[in-house]
Amino acid sequence: MTFRHTFDPTSLREYDIRGIVGRTLTEADAFAIGRCFGTIVAREGGSTTAVGYDGRLSSPALAKALSAGLRASGIAVTNIGLGPTPMLYYTATAMNTGGAIMVTGSHNPPDYNGFKMMLGRKPFFGAQIQQLGTMAREGDVVPEATATEKTIDIAAEYVGRLRKDWDGGDRALKVVWDNGNGAAGDILAALVKRLPGQHTVLNGEIDGTFPAHHPDPTVPANLVQLIEEVRSRGADIGIAFDGDADRIGLVDNKGTIMFGDQLMVLLARDVLKSHPGATIIADVKASQVLFDEIARAGGKPLMWKTGHSLIKSKMAETGCPLAGEMSGHIFFADKWYGFDDALYAAVRMLGILARSGLPLSAQREALPQVVNTPELRFDCDDVRKFKVVEEVAARLRAAGANVSETDGVRVLTEDGWWLLRASNTQAVLVARAEAKSEAGLEALKAALVSQLAASGLAAPDFSGANAGH
Repeated sequence: MTFRHTFDPTSLREYDIRGIVGRTLTEADAFAIGRCFGTIVAREGGSTTAVGYDGRLSSPALAKALSAGLRASGIAVTNIGLGPTPMLYYTATAMNTGGAIMVTGSHNPPDYNGFKMMLGRKPFFGAQIQQLGTMAREGDVVPEATATEKTIDIAAEYVGRLRKDWDGGDRALKVVWDNGNGAAGDILAALVKRLPGQHTVLNGEIDGTFPAHHPDPTVPANLVQLIEEVRSRGADIGIAFDGDADRIGLVDNKGTIMFGDQLMVLLARDVLKSHPGATIIADVKASQVLFDEIARAGGKPLMWKTGHSLIKSKMAETGCPLAGEMSGHIFFADKWYGFDDALYAAVRMLGILARSGLPLSAQREALPQVVNTPELRFDCDDVRKFKVVEEVAARLRAAGANVSETDGVRVLTEDGWWLLRASNTQAVLVARAEAKSEAGLEALKAALVSQLAASGLAAPDFSGANAGH
């Protein structure tokens, strides 16, 4: 049977595949992904691919179609079933599979879904994802075959490996966790039983309708329940996950949100004790405080592009032991395997807190104080968003601004810095600004608004946006 297929072009993203189920992403797409990815695995000399899926209502059917496509390309499927994305990454690493595909919509709305992929031990992204589209359109696949599928239960092994790196001794921390009804629920329940301390799990049931709140810990509104619980229980820390548990969010013992770059300061200081002089990577959205604190702790800060696949690749290239994104993707190559795992990052953070003897709030308050906006996300057409960034970059270059184009534009001024970049996962532009004073922040926001207006866009909503940290 001749195979040909055309994907919706908006679904093939920079570092994964995402779409609206039934509109831009279908079971036929899932089969085609399996057929083409399986072909690539086969041509690379591989014979197996691990498959997992998150708790979204559409995920089991998409995973079934994906597996059928893989098997039709002669690739044996190792199915781990429902669970967090990092458990699939762990499976691929531990079992040395030729590839791995996770069916997950991550932090997108419930009607979205998608696919995150590994080829061998490396992320599969960028031009490789576009290659899937070309292969499907041209029917460039290996001859149809039939391969086997087996289902394994790796949960206990994965939880055991997470627990192995606990280094906080016997101190009984009081911890509140918010699973957000995401895919980590069962794993989290098993993990907390093996950690010292008192643990409360909110929204532990896996539910793809996300009845409590949206599973995106970068949005302060989604942390309200966690904050209230931390305060009412007098907890030492609150920890939240996104829908597939590859991103972490934190609140301290006072119920104050700790942003991804603040968490990275604490993690970097700890890692640099055993890796003096090491490179530590953070994305372009991170505070200048993080880069300065890495240097102060004896490390080499490296600013890089946003995107979990892009960061993982840069880590492998530089041999760095730790990397992180503002969005809460944390990547440990120190004792771990270099992939982003919110459950593992939580274990390491709890270890640091248990050993420190200081409340988390005191550690946060000791950081250099700046004022900044949180990550501002505002709608912009999927095609137009990239052109807007190009227009802004061209104007800034013409004006002789001090601008980094590592990922979008990050503009450095006497007041601080502001950033504008196109999201790779949604039809939005992303902006952020940071200064040493409120007046400086207003000047940076005005510069950003001026550039957006010059490209015909309204200002983002800055209300409540001045978040000092």
